[in-house]
Amino acid sequence: MNANNPIRILAVDDHPVLRRGIAAILGGEPDMAVVAEASNGPEAIAQFRTCHPDVTLMDLQMPEMNGIDTILAIREEFPNARIIVLTTYSGGAQAVRAFKAGASGYLLKSMVRKELVETIRSVHAGRKRIPSEIAIEMAEHQADDTLTEREIEVLRLVAAGNSNKIVADHLAISEETVKGHMRSILSKLSTNDRTHAVTIALKRGIIEIL
Repeated sequence: MNANNPIRILAVDDHPVLRRGIAAILGGEPDMAVVAEASNGPEAIAQFRTCHPDVTLMDLQMPEMNGIDTILAIREEFPNARIIVLTTYSGGAQAVRAFKAGASGYLLKSMVRKELVETIRSVHAGRKRIPSEIAIEMAEHQADDTLTEREIEVLRLVAAGNSNKIVADHLAISEETVKGHMRSILSKLSTNDRTHAVTIALKRGIIEIL
């Protein structure tokens, strides 16, 4: 790529300051151009349809639609989309979900200044890119029993401080079913109490506190 035919980039993040920072970093690269921005998932999908960027930078935590669901939606419509996740979450579980959804790269926001440009070039060239510490985290937990989507829902509600009864009411299931899910969660995360289960899940990026 060169200045006459730059890598066209869509920046998706709900924080305008971060989007401006990305534009400032990439503004100094003659072979790159930020062609569009979006602050949430639906905007990102609309901008992708309009601009057809070469590389999309995607935040994970956004209002209306999270980054994983947005990646899935874009890749369903545009299977060749090249998407780099930019996130504050270093847990291996989030990275696993992102790559399963179709991401090509994963970068912590703390690394943006040093590694963003090279990550974009690598992904644009068709390579996957992931920081070594995230790769290690993913490998460490690869053999873990994976929580089901319902178990993640239950654990997310428990993490918000809800009792089994409130969780049951919220999900329209019985309290006994919630207890069954919690037993399974504790077993899969190799812990004996729900507080520790929440701590482990947060650390690994299985759930997040919004």
